[in-house]
Amino acid sequence: MAGVRLVLATRNAGKVAEFQTALDDLGLTILSLKDFPACPDAAEDGDTFAANALIKARAAFTCTGLPSLADDSGLEVDALGGAPGVHSHRFASPAEDDAANNAKLLALLAAVPEEQRTARFRAVLALVWGPGREITVEGTCPGRILTAARGAGGFGYDPLFYLPERGLTLAELPVAEKNAVSHRGAAVRRLRPLLADLVRKGELG
Repeated sequence: MAGVRLVLATRNAGKVAEFQTALDDLGLTILSLKDFPACPDAAEDGDTFAANALIKARAAFTCTGLPSLADDSGLEVDALGGAPGVHSHRFASPAEDDAANNAKLLALLAAVPEEQRTARFRAVLALVWGPGREITVEGTCPGRILTAARGAGGFGYDPLFYLPERGLTLAELPVAEKNAVSHRGAAVRRLRPLLADLVRKGELG
């Protein structure tokens, strides 16, 4: 099992660390697109998280020839009609800029009272291991948007995303604890038995 290689279709070190922790016991050798510098970034032009996750996983599989796992995730803020949604990573500008995205979100919510700042993170994972051989799973994490950032961990909107039942933001949680409550963690828990079954059957190589 240790010889089974899985490519994470991302160059985001934070995501790689989360997945390595969450999938640690499945006997996989986890790689990322940083290990394949010749692979181009996929055009994330789908209008749903599932579409974008599949675009990225298919592109990584085509480029590397290895089973590939991609996620597309984002923040859905109720007071903004579900925005930023699929545009979460490039909310403020065409370039991914966490600080700018957070600043724009805070500005848009400046007049919104605390009880109306409800939101959720949504994540869809797509696993592709051959032509027509693909699965998707989804997870969500409900919370609230704060008026100022808290915590030094995580990435993206994590410092603004408050979990009332924990009294902490996602950025204040250790990685293992974040995996236990996050949208990506919920999706990974749905993926794990499917992935373990594929590994056990030798379908991933």
